[in-house]
Amino acid sequence: MIIVKDSVALEKMKRAGRVLAALFPSIESMIRPGVSTAELDQWIEQELKKRSLVSQSKGYMGYKHSSCISINDEVVHGVPSSRRIFKEGDLVTVDICAALNGYCADMARSFILEPVDGSVKAFVDTAYYALKKGIEQARPGKRLSDISAAIQRAVERHGYGIVRDFAGHGIGKTMHEDPEILNYGKPGKGPFLGPGMTFAIEPMITMGDDDIYIADDGWTVKTVDKKFAAHVEDTVAITEQGPIILTRDVQEGGQ
Repeated sequence: MIIVKDSVALEKMKRAGRVLAALFPSIESMIRPGVSTAELDQWIEQELKKRSLVSQSKGYMGYKHSSCISINDEVVHGVPSSRRIFKEGDLVTVDICAALNGYCADMARSFILEPVDGSVKAFVDTAYYALKKGIEQARPGKRLSDISAAIQRAVERHGYGIVRDFAGHGIGKTMHEDPEILNYGKPGKGPFLGPGMTFAIEPMITMGDDDIYIADDGWTVKTVDKKFAAHVEDTVAITEQGPIILTRDVQEGGQ
């Protein structure tokens, strides 16, 4: 069942999204050669506490960290480690879900450590473009799979792969609510969308094949062919005027 939020809940989610989004420019400045993913996660944990944000990943099914940090061929759920050191040419994704006053915001960004080949930049740009196209479909009267189909079109037109074993999701008082939001599918399927629905929309794409596996740590999802992956995510609320991106505090597509 999709939980529809009232105006009070939406305002709380908007506040959580604003506070979380304000952290990400500083995160980008922390991603530099010689820094470990463990160091970055520890810094994120401290910054979340300063902002009264409560990590939703730490303690989830035994997970021990406040963020997921994935590098290069790691798609999602990269486990912070003192042995994972950033270097030039890396593609780094940071994924954080945090709550403020009982409501969650979920956000992921992919960053590039220069210098990198232009093809990597084009790949990451496509992930952000796919997110934008998916969000554009999050409006009253659309169906759930319209989001999925828009993401798939944006990705496959550029020849990239789409991870099919992981998906976006509803979000609110908990990190994961119904529905599951696939990154592929035919349009016009699933429930109609309406005001008050809140989704975490998150394309996960690959430069090569979409075959993946879970590493020995039980969390980190990696590409089988070792090619790069990108993952970007925003928390979005559907309103009568169109989608509002809570983790950017801007309106997308609605006038």
